Amino acid sequence: MIERVFDACVRLLLIAADWTGMTYKEVNVWFFCVIWPIFTLILVAIIAWQWVRIRGLKRRLGEGEAETEASHA
Repeated sequence: MIERVFDACVRLLLIAADWTGMTYKEVNVWFFCVIWPIFTLILVAIIAWQWVRIRGLKRRLGEGEAETEASHA
């Protein structure tokens, strides 16, 4: 099973190399040393931004609940 996945990935890289006019090694370096890390950093930044937004929304919701409880007392 893993050999089939590996072979499919190699074929995909070979197709990308042929399509872009680069070698297999160049495509491999671009993908795994440049594109993938940049993509990962972007995803981490998105997760951090969402965490900050959710935290702010929870704080505002908590303040709203405190005001509601105070008005009912």
